[in-house]
Amino acid sequence: MFSSPFERKAFTLLTSLFIGSLVVAAFVSSKIINIFGFTAPAGVLAYSLTFIVSDVISEIWGKEQANEVVRSGFFALIAAITLSWLAQIWDPAPFWQNQEAFKSVFSSTPRIVLASLTAYIISQNHDVWLFHFIKNITGQKHLWIRNNASTIISQLIDSTVFVTVAFYGVLPVTDIILGQWVAKIGIALLDTPFVYLVVSFIRFRTAGQTRAEA
Repeated sequence: MFSSPFERKAFTLLTSLFIGSLVVAAFVSSKIINIFGFTAPAGVLAYSLTFIVSDVISEIWGKEQANEVVRSGFFALIAAITLSWLAQIWDPAPFWQNQEAFKSVFSSTPRIVLASLTAYIISQNHDVWLFHFIKNITGQKHLWIRNNASTIISQLIDSTVFVTVAFYGVLPVTDIILGQWVAKIGIALLDTPFVYLVVSFIRFRTAGQTRAEA
């Protein structure tokens, strides 16, 4: 699978970034923020990073490896939610007086947990599928098309599923979906040069190490 030690390290780093961003997004998304007049969950930036990483992995290592990272992220998210729940119900030390503040930050209702897991598994798998569907049409050319198209459409699916399941009947879901999606579109458009840069750098370093070892 890996043609050089650098390529293996790059894959490990990207997988770590994917899972770390996913877990952070899950714990901060209960807060609703304002972005230039639009409302969105606070995890919008961290979660958008997962789509950038999955696109880079898809481009370099292919569909199966990207799906493997998505599956790993799903189990990591379940583990993080479970460990957070255990930390909340564990009896605090007698001298520790911050239990309620701790719970207010880390507690997630079953509804938000369900929303996170459902939106994640649907949107991330769709992102990988659409990325490679477009790549089968464009070949190795036009990375920017598959990067932006797969991310923007999958982010709409993610925003719609998460916000509807988590907040329907409680908050104005249409405004939050729109705000979250607009923010994600902006991030997707801005990340394209970085996707090209990371893909080119990994391929350049990998090719260099491969030639040096030959």
